[in-house]
Amino acid sequence: MALCGRIRSSGLPLLQKFLKSDLISAHGSGVQRSLLCPALSSSEFSRNYATASVAKEGKIKVPLVLFGGAGNYASALYIAAVKANALDTVESEILDFLEASKRSDNFSQFMKNLSVSRGVRVKALTAICSETKFSDVTKNFLVVLAETGRLRNLESIAKKFLDLTMAHKGEVRAVVTTVIPLPTEEEKELKETLQDIIGHGKKVKLEQKIDPSILGGLVVEFSQKVFDMSIKTRSQQMERFLRDPISFGNP
Repeated sequence: MALCGRIRSSGLPLLQKFLKSDLISAHGSGVQRSLLCPALSSSEFSRNYATASVAKEGKIKVPLVLFGGAGNYASALYIAAVKANALDTVESEILDFLEASKRSDNFSQFMKNLSVSRGVRVKALTAICSETKFSDVTKNFLVVLAETGRLRNLESIAKKFLDLTMAHKGEVRAVVTTVIPLPTEEEKELKETLQDIIGHGKKVKLEQKIDPSILGGLVVEFSQKVFDMSIKTRSQQMERFLRDPISFGNP
C-alpha cells in the first residue's frame, strides 16, 4: 500500500533517528500539546479518547456496544472519525500503520517497549504521522496511545474499530478457515450461501484464513456463530465416542 511504503521509506528511519538522538533524554519531559491538539491538555485529551460515550457525544452513536479497554478506545476513535467525516480515511490509515509496523521488527518492539519514555514515544509518532500525512484524527489517536503506553494494544483496538466501521457500512465479516485457499468458485458459493443466511439487508465480507492444524474441511465464523466442519474436530468427536463405555440394555 502507498501509505505503508511511506511509513517504511521515511517514517521508520526517522524513528530510528529519534531513538539514537542525544537531544532526547531517556526521561523526556514530553511534547508541547500545541503540536497535537491545542485546545486540550494531555490528560484531558487522553481521557476524552479513552472514555468517550454515546451520551457525551450527543447524536453520534456507535453501531455496536463494545466492552473493555480496546472497545472503549475503538468506540472513541469511531466517534471522532464520524464527527470529522473521515471514517474511511481513518480506517485505511490505521490498517496501513498496523501493517507497516508488523513489517519492521524494530518498530514492533518499540511499540511494545514500555521502558521507552513517553516523550520519545510521542515525538516519534508525531514525526511519523507528519511524514505520512495522516489525518488529524489518526495522528491524535496514535499520539494518545503513545502517551498512555497503549501502542502495544493497537492490533486489538484496530480489530474492534474495524467491527464498528463494518457495522456502520452494513457489512458482516465472515471468516472461513481452511488448510489451503478455497478455489474461486467455492469461495463464491460459500459467500452466496452466507448471504442467504444473513439476509440481503447486509453485505457479507468474506475473509480466508489458512490453518493446517484443522487437517481438512473448514470452519466458518460470523455474527458470533461458529460452524466447525473441520476434520480435526470430527476426529476428536469420533475419539470421544469410541472411548465412551458402551452399555447394552437388557433385551
